[in-house]
Amino acid sequence: MAEELLKATGLYHVFESQAEEGNVVALRGLSVALRDGEAVAVVGPSGAGKSTLLKALGGLLKPSAGVVQLAGEDITRMAPEQLVQHRRATVSFIFQEGNLLPHLSARDNVLQPLRHAGIPHREAAARVAEMLDYLGISERAHALPEQLSGGEAQRTAIARALITRPRLILADEPTGSVDPVTARSIMELFTRLHKEQEVAFLVVTHSEMVADFADRSLELQDGRFIAQHGEDVELEDLALTRELLLDLGGNLTLPPDLLEELGGPGRYEVRDLRRHRLTLSRVMDERSNVCEACNTPFDGDETQCGNCGALRG
Repeated sequence: MAEELLKATGLYHVFESQAEEGNVVALRGLSVALRDGEAVAVVGPSGAGKSTLLKALGGLLKPSAGVVQLAGEDITRMAPEQLVQHRRATVSFIFQEGNLLPHLSARDNVLQPLRHAGIPHREAAARVAEMLDYLGISERAHALPEQLSGGEAQRTAIARALITRPRLILADEPTGSVDPVTARSIMELFTRLHKEQEVAFLVVTHSEMVADFADRSLELQDGRFIAQHGEDVELEDLALTRELLLDLGGNLTLPPDLLEELGGPGRYEVRDLRRHRLTLSRVMDERSNVCEACNTPFDGDETQCGNCGALRG
């Protein structure tokens, strides 16, 4: 089992507001863990709290309550200078817009973190040249950000994130500002980095394609994790009180782990129905051996009634 690289426990964050609606609760007691070399996606609609969560996990925002441990250190209690040093050695960020410095070339944008880290110029220049070549943008090294295409700019931002050799990359909608073809190439690059260099990723997104890249994904809604999918699912990351979604068409959506606990897909009877309360009881399998339309017994594993043609329930 890989080492636990990132762990957050009981994260709350409240944005204070003077508006009539009052304060906004963005995170509601979230807990999440990520292992060394693992890729995790956090998916959800706009306003779910994804960007707030990413900033809290990376130490860019101090949560109202809760603890974030990065590489074994509690970053929520660190002094600013200590936090900058620890973050620089551990984690890098990729944002939707790239956030490249407009007055610096692609090469100098990538070089900037190494300058801040005090890496000797000759070594830094060699590392930058190697990284630009690895990402396929060495011929654009001297172009300014305004001269780069969307894909080139995002690859430059990825190069800048990787140049310090971080153990973890936190990415906020990394394909949100590029076209579908470029988005696909960026995700192929992420997959390559994840597999070849064992870089850990935590990506927040609303894109299914981006989420599919991850080993597991967490669904975030209204500041809570409501479902989890993928390999090695950590159920303790989910909210203790769960939310079921009932749409206007009467369709009820259950998180996968709750559906499994309930017994899986099938037929259920309503045993108790009151306002704000619904009690279900699974209908035993033998009930489905009789056609619901004409009460004719099904023969073996047949899926359609031989008498009236109704489908087996």
